Amino acid sequence: MIRDCQADLEYQPISNHDRVEDHQITVCVRKRPMNKKEMNKKDIDVITIPQKESVLVHEPKLKVDLTKYLENQHFRFDFALDENATNEMVYRFTAKRLVECIFSKGMATCFAYGQTGSGKTHTMGGDFDGKKQDVTKGIYALSAHDVFKLLQKPENKKKDLVVGCSFFEIYSGKVFDLLNKKSKLRVLEDGKQIVQVVGLKEEPVTNVDNVLKLIAHGNNVRTSGTTSANQHSSRSHAVFQIILRSRKNNRLFGKFSLIDLAGNERGKDTQSSNRQTRMEGAEINKSLLALKECIRSLSNKGVHVPFRASKLTQVLRDSFIAENAKTCMVSCYFKCFF
Repeated sequence: MIRDCQADLEYQPISNHDRVEDHQITVCVRKRPMNKKEMNKKDIDVITIPQKESVLVHEPKLKVDLTKYLENQHFRFDFALDENATNEMVYRFTAKRLVECIFSKGMATCFAYGQTGSGKTHTMGGDFDGKKQDVTKGIYALSAHDVFKLLQKPENKKKDLVVGCSFFEIYSGKVFDLLNKKSKLRVLEDGKQIVQVVGLKEEPVTNVDNVLKLIAHGNNVRTSGTTSANQHSSRSHAVFQIILRSRKNNRLFGKFSLIDLAGNERGKDTQSSNRQTRMEGAEINKSLLALKECIRSLSNKGVHVPFRASKLTQVLRDSFIAENAKTCMVSCYFKCFF
């Protein structure tokens, strides 16, 4: 029934020739291809991306008389990328415009959001070969390439900027520095009500190779664990920041925060887990709920943005309320089976 419906659809998937529109808040979805385990189980792919902005969910249902029928639900996003999209294509439609924004004194934020096992760390960090990760092919690395490329433009050379990077994780409501032996950090507001991550190490970088080494080191020490839904589940929110400062006075010029969020999970998926894993899942879902409320407030142009609801939204406060702030959400998902 589902396959017949998919066969009748007219497909016009997104391509590199499509125009990239600029928004203050962009929501993009990326579909992960089915893996070997799912194929061996003969799971059915119930999600189709027929157009560059639309997602179709096929939900098999039963009528009162037990007659089977198919309910197709349509969802619309700024960009929808199917299972054939590469990280380079995802980057072009999501983070590329945000890199340009920070050279105009902007605060940019890019999130990878989704259930555990949906491909967030693959999207942000790079391709996996077993347990090894190729950090040259993720959004972190692609953003760094463009930062140093734009830095060489004549109009940006005049600004006399230097580049620095920081990398920290938020695990169970606590902040740890991934570039400084996972030392515990404090999040405080200063006298000007600007949120400061006290003690966070900011490494100066002069080329892309420096950035790749920091990414690889941070990914290796990041907190991960095993859940019933994913063997290598990220149990913390990882925040990698590319920071531009003025060489003269070290004043902040622009900042790009790239966040690989921890995988959200339903209670149903963690029933076989131990208490520690369930507590981690509860903390993850709580912070993701706070993030959702902040983005909702931004999209509705609300006066109050509830950034104090979690450590994640608190450390990203300047990205939410700055005048020249831009946000992109990359929602990763995979097949569903009803």
